[in-house]
Amino acid sequence: MSLQMVTVGNNIALIQPGFSLMNFDGQVFFFGQKGWPKRSCPTGVFHFDIKHNHLKLKPAVFSKDSCYLPPLRYPATCTFKGNLESEKHQYIIHGGKTPNNELSDKIYIMSVVCKNNKKVTFRCTEKDLVGDVPEGRYGHSIDVVYSRGKSVGVLFGGRSYIPSAQRTTEKWNSVADCLPHVFLVDFEFGCSTSYILPELQDGLSFHVSIARNDTIYILGGHSLANNIRPANLYRIRVDLPLGSPAVNCTVMPGGISVSSAILTQISNDEFVIIGGYQLENQKRMVCNIISFEDNKMEIREMETPDWTPDIKHSKIWFGSNMGNGTIFLGIPGDNKQVVSEAFYFYTLKCAEDDVNEDQKTFTNSQTSTEDPGDSTPFEDSEEFCFSAEANSFDGDDEFDTYNEDDEEDESETGYWITCCCTCDVDINTWVPFYSTELNKPAMIYCSHGDGHWVHAQCMDLAESTLIHLSEGSNKYYCNEHVEIARALQTPKRVLPLKKPPLKSLHKKGSGKIITPAKKSFLRRLFD
Repeated sequence: MSLQMVTVGNNIALIQPGFSLMNFDGQVFFFGQKGWPKRSCPTGVFHFDIKHNHLKLKPAVFSKDSCYLPPLRYPATCTFKGNLESEKHQYIIHGGKTPNNELSDKIYIMSVVCKNNKKVTFRCTEKDLVGDVPEGRYGHSIDVVYSRGKSVGVLFGGRSYIPSAQRTTEKWNSVADCLPHVFLVDFEFGCSTSYILPELQDGLSFHVSIARNDTIYILGGHSLANNIRPANLYRIRVDLPLGSPAVNCTVMPGGISVSSAILTQISNDEFVIIGGYQLENQKRMVCNIISFEDNKMEIREMETPDWTPDIKHSKIWFGSNMGNGTIFLGIPGDNKQVVSEAFYFYTLKCAEDDVNEDQKTFTNSQTSTEDPGDSTPFEDSEEFCFSAEANSFDGDDEFDTYNEDDEEDESETGYWITCCCTCDVDINTWVPFYSTELNKPAMIYCSHGDGHWVHAQCMDLAESTLIHLSEGSNKYYCNEHVEIARALQTPKRVLPLKKPPLKSLHKKGSGKIITPAKKSFLRRLFD
């Protein structure tokens, strides 16, 4: 396993717990943002472009016939194909929190309608349901199973607000476990049917789910009613004959106690569980690998990544699966710094080889119980999305530029790991060199080309110079580019000439009056 820190541009404020990642043909897209939607991207969908451990978010484009898609946080998402042999897939999005903190009960279908020069245009449609319609919720799962040449969605778990009759001012945002019902959803006709299975006694939330052919495996989760994370493992099998579907559940041994874990696929029959919580105030640092062989499931512990001290000491962590055995992680920023980022981000690569994605296998899990700002920092705060390949992005950027005026001022200066190729600062043995350095070497931003970060120490900069370059919008060029870009340097500020006030031109006690004509002449003389 390899862990790398990721720097984020000015749109870092958009990445908050509760986001989802969607993968279309190797391109990853970010969905959901905290707060009200921005004018430049009202749906909250952004192209998730990571190059050289630097992340850029660019607003996505939607067709004119798309419905409005609110920037939902903590929804359940999964991929959907008409049949197993189909190469194109759509995304199913259900539930989640709206910007005004209400819970959505709608189902949206996301698909790609145009892809030119790596610029993707989406179409979003809302699907109306009839029958046993599941209530609005979050922290649940939705998966697709395939049986006898047909497919159906399976929805389970989650949390919802307490009934309207019980909601008071003090308990308006109080949540409760949803009933442990299993919903089968026909995405073609919009029919939903609820099933009660005696093996499922608790409305588990923030569990991990894996769909394989006609079977879904439910692992872990958190029961709010009992405040426990039972080490349960359920196998739900769905049969789709010509008549009514048949749903049965089996309790299997060998489960683990975990909630809000992230799942990624490293091979056709192997998955890795990362993160999550084993207790309300304790992160789960143990990693597990799940193997399937001849419809048999085995869970065993594996070697843990080399976690950084910041990750080990953080109280919460969150993120999502990027596919191809890679996970995107976030932790809260260090509030000991004078200027601290809200979150720091990492990519964790669990597999070195490319995943040969099994078209029959999809995975899912849930997000946190609450936002860090809405609850205690020890709540579950994870989200997992589907498993699909996520490759590096090549070519020129041809996506619309995000309108920075819509966001708060996010300075590009900060403390980062990446640097120029000639840097001689060893970050592994780094010790504070400037008084402004608390846990990362101080850096400045070189304005040459697309820009890159440079350690202030390896540029032999005084701390006063570092602070000066970090203020305002002055352009800075490192030693490698200062000569070729000298013409673009910000000129030195020249103080304007002081103009003597006109009243000083009248001599005291002289009794002489300066006429308007003389005043005009003197103005031209001094100007």
